[in-house]
Amino acid sequence: MKTILARTALVALAALALAGCGRSTADLEAWVAEVKARPAPPLDPLPPLRTFPPVEYTADTLRDPFSAPLGNRDAAGPRPDPNRRKEALEAFPLDALKMVGTIGTGADTIALVLAPDKVTYRVRVNNYLGQSDGRVASVAPERIEIVELVSDGAGGWLERQASLALDEK
Repeated sequence: MKTILARTALVALAALALAGCGRSTADLEAWVAEVKARPAPPLDPLPPLRTFPPVEYTADTLRDPFSAPLGNRDAAGPRPDPNRRKEALEAFPLDALKMVGTIGTGADTIALVLAPDKVTYRVRVNNYLGQSDGRVASVAPERIEIVELVSDGAGGWLERQASLALDEK
């Protein structure tokens, strides 16, 4: 009996709440129509256009600043060999390669390098690795010394020293 009374009271309360939602919005619609009927305020006039005096371009006989610089380039300086066959480890950046060990001693030391493709490669002096024409200068039990060729931005090349240390993991 109590549940029937509770249900009846709940239905009556919901009906009262819904009865309050049926108000008219005529006053709101009238206000919106009145605001839309008002004339728009006048716009500010556009500022006058400024005129600039013409300037004659006289640098057409000078060197183009976006072309390679003129002058003597050191033809005897270091340069990458475009005809050299690329080696497998030149496909990977130097920071992605890991030295994992060595085989042999002295001048015949061979370094073992793990590449991102999970293949271990044997590296000797004068092999190439990295993406900057890095040539192996020396192999020691704890590191590989590399000489890379990097562009100087002016059409020449600079030698940069780099190394790959033994990964102790």
